[in-house]
Amino acid sequence: MAKNKTVFSCTECGGQSPKWQGQCPHCNAWNTLTEAVAAAGPRFQSWAANVTKVQKLSEVQTEETPRDPSGIDELDRVLGGGIVRGAVVLIGGDPGIGKSTLLLQALSQIGQNRKVLYVSGEESAQQIALRASRLALDTSSVDLLAEICIENILATLKREQPEVVVIDSIQTLYTEQVTSAPGSVSQVRECAAQLTRMAKQSGITVLLVGHVTKEGSLAGPRVLEHMVDTVLYFEGDSHSSYRMIRAIKNRFGAVNELGVFAMTDRGLKGVSNPSAIFLSSYRDDVAGSCVLVTQEGTRPLLVEIQALVDDCHGFQPKRLTVGLEQNRLAMLLAVLHRHGGVACFDQDVFLNAVGGVKINEPAADLAIILAMVSSLRNKALPEKLVVFGEVGLAGEVRPVTRGQERLKEAAKLGFTRAIVPSANKPRQEIEGLKVLAVDRLDQAVEFCRE
Repeated sequence: MAKNKTVFSCTECGGQSPKWQGQCPHCNAWNTLTEAVAAAGPRFQSWAANVTKVQKLSEVQTEETPRDPSGIDELDRVLGGGIVRGAVVLIGGDPGIGKSTLLLQALSQIGQNRKVLYVSGEESAQQIALRASRLALDTSSVDLLAEICIENILATLKREQPEVVVIDSIQTLYTEQVTSAPGSVSQVRECAAQLTRMAKQSGITVLLVGHVTKEGSLAGPRVLEHMVDTVLYFEGDSHSSYRMIRAIKNRFGAVNELGVFAMTDRGLKGVSNPSAIFLSSYRDDVAGSCVLVTQEGTRPLLVEIQALVDDCHGFQPKRLTVGLEQNRLAMLLAVLHRHGGVACFDQDVFLNAVGGVKINEPAADLAIILAMVSSLRNKALPEKLVVFGEVGLAGEVRPVTRGQERLKEAAKLGFTRAIVPSANKPRQEIEGLKVLAVDRLDQAVEFCRE
């Protein structure tokens, strides 16, 4: 009997090497090569027969992409307005965060007007039925298939012709053309490729559930994210009842769009005003607290930034962040010392974005600095104050996008003062909101001393 040939595949880029190495030669990532059984023989010889003629780009006929609502407003917001026919959507998140629950809720709504199919590779039919019963969902129009062989799944899709399919999850599927175990790099890549090809040819919308690693990235090769049309990630603290789903990639809509859900005994419920949740425990008489107006896609959100600056009792001061970028904190501390006249080299600094939301945009710079200054001096910022603005290395305060929308959202929630970059100062006054425009960091720090 011939011995199976093994190769080593990279879990980050999917590249293959004949032997194990500490560093992937394709993407230079360390300790990412895993052993897998090489596929025997070429599998894509039939592709050569499907030759497409060359045409001018200006002659290509375009049309508006039709969208169908999923029945869940927050999910439609993240998808860019609804589900696109023939699209492949990948949803990742921590175990137990609510991926299967959300998709089962969506299928029960979509199934009222379209034919849907739920393919389960992890749970039995009885387990899914118990969940649907617990959530009180109408699943009379939802078809269920418990199968992990991709050939059987594709045959069922060809026979049943559903319009929307949920695959839960892609890591449990396997194809008979690859001899490695389910969940390996080659199996995940091949199964995803066959499902994507089927979706584009037949117009079936495919929703894939993907596992994540302990670092929070999607398990399997990163090429999986390139193959699909939309990538969604669940965020949020597992100890909190609120969940956030963010669009990392979307070929049919805006990226970094954020949907907020509340986990209840009847499943995930959309939250129409998430700013009220993030500010539910906010007190304006506490030192080290500052309200930031951040922009998530098309939605402005008000988030409380908390800072704790305390004397260092060790040899090296600590710099810890939750929900914010830690490397940016070190840069802001240097700018605050050089251009704001406030030194924190002998202080421990802790930052937290309240509510479990992750903030990546540089518009949070000014709010972070003012929160740290407030904590260092143990003096609360002026009441009903919101802040946003990017801080440069030269101490300048740079403008951010959608400044007018941020200020209107703050005024709607009852805030009366705002510190913003000069370029974001509104041309017309906003009723009930006094705006202080600053050009330099020291101007904002001086305002906090008053």
